[in-house]
Amino acid sequence: MTAVHEIRIYGDPVLRKTARAVETFDEQLGRFIDKMTETMLVKDGVGLAANQVGETLRIAVIDTTAGEKPPIVFVNPIITAASDETAEADEGCLSLPGITLQVKRHLQMSVSAHDRGGNPFTIEQASGLLARALQHEIDHLDGVLIIDRVSALQRAMIRGKLKKLAKTGSVDG
Repeated sequence: MTAVHEIRIYGDPVLRKTARAVETFDEQLGRFIDKMTETMLVKDGVGLAANQVGETLRIAVIDTTAGEKPPIVFVNPIITAASDETAEADEGCLSLPGITLQVKRHLQMSVSAHDRGGNPFTIEQASGLLARALQHEIDHLDGVLIIDRVSALQRAMIRGKLKKLAKTGSVDG
């Protein structure tokens, strides 16, 4: 097992930065992606964006299979289409531990990206957890958090937890 990255917690300014495109696909990038993937798996996440480990690069890893299949690596992902139909569902975030919110997302979407070797690929009409995770991680790459996608009432209800999280790194601390 390789060492894992530290997950950046709400309040860390890197979470609000827009990630820049990856231009060089090399061994260093591969090692970074491996460490990101290991971090996501160790932390029991469904997805992880590079901002969440302190790097403002447009990279996300997603595993919606609970380890049954290898995680999908998305380098420079772009949403190319999204359904008009949306639904709300519970979402959590490794950068907001202990917080779950009802977030509205598109039910289907298409994405183009590159794999770790720089090869382009597309996923057409992703649905279910994959569609939700893609939207969540691409939001991270744009400096957007789940708290930005909920009603003012939901935000107000967790204001105390957010303050505690930003101060201590834990809603229990």
